[in-house]
Amino acid sequence: MRRFAEIEDLSGLVREALGSGCRVVAVDRLRGGSKKGVYRVRVDGAGVASVVVYSWAETENFWPAAQEVGTADPLAPASGLLAFLVAQRSLNRLGVRVPRLLLADDSRHRYRADVAVVEDVCGGPLEGLFDTDPARAAVALGDLAGMLKVMHRHHSPRYGRVDLLEQGVTAGGASCEALVLERALRDLEEAADRAGRIAAATGALGDRLRELAVRVTPRAEYGLIHSELGPDHVLVDGDGHAVLIDIEGLMYFDVEWEHVFLRLRFGERYAALSQPGLDPQRLDLFMLAMRLSLVAGPLRLLDGDFPDRSFMQSIAEHNTEEALALLP
Repeated sequence: MRRFAEIEDLSGLVREALGSGCRVVAVDRLRGGSKKGVYRVRVDGAGVASVVVYSWAETENFWPAAQEVGTADPLAPASGLLAFLVAQRSLNRLGVRVPRLLLADDSRHRYRADVAVVEDVCGGPLEGLFDTDPARAAVALGDLAGMLKVMHRHHSPRYGRVDLLEQGVTAGGASCEALVLERALRDLEEAADRAGRIAAATGALGDRLRELAVRVTPRAEYGLIHSELGPDHVLVDGDGHAVLIDIEGLMYFDVEWEHVFLRLRFGERYAALSQPGLDPQRLDLFMLAMRLSLVAGPLRLLDGDFPDRSFMQSIAEHNTEEALALLP
């Protein structure tokens, strides 16, 4: 039975962040997270109406244990307070807006897990504004485009997650494209065990992945990417600026990996985020790899007790169709 945080669990932590004069009046666990808990904590007497608490407790992580982080693979699922803090520092240095950090604690004295208290960006996700306030959404989308240009033009001669690189860990794999191919072939094998239509096309999909990988030419520097950036991972603050969240996967990598994900998640609005000079061969390989990842990943998550099961199933089914459509 999973245990999530209650008001009595978080009150002391929030008072430590905001001052002893504040009083916690409500705690709401926000939906959508699969690797950490996200809680909106409403307060009185603090000068703000609410803050957000991130909890990396084991009970907040719905992924099977085999998918835990700890490898040198930058494409492995990313989570944890350290990854968050290093990513936040890196983005702050570049002037990329992220929620302001109020307190970080890995002592387990105030709470039973690593936690962070951050500002509550109250403008809501960009995703919802597209329908409710298109003008405000357009401004924020332009702001996001500017952030991405800054990030993607910030280069490193090494690829890998920023927290691992800071620790001196060398990323695995011979190249970004080799890593993507290796993971795509694993995803294909895993998806074939769970999805009959993928199983029937395993040979053709594997051949296509290898064919696309051979076309990619070597590269010697890499841009800074969020790695999982959809409109649900962008908040909009009171001034209309875009604010990036779920930043633990921040890494140096081929920027085409980011652009494939942006294209999938932003759809027709991707045009505002597109950049010149992207490598079409990488885009082709990465698109098929991403589709297979979005079949295998949701089905893997359904092996556990993730609550929104129909949503994950729909993601897997949609991406099965799209992956098969990419066969010649």
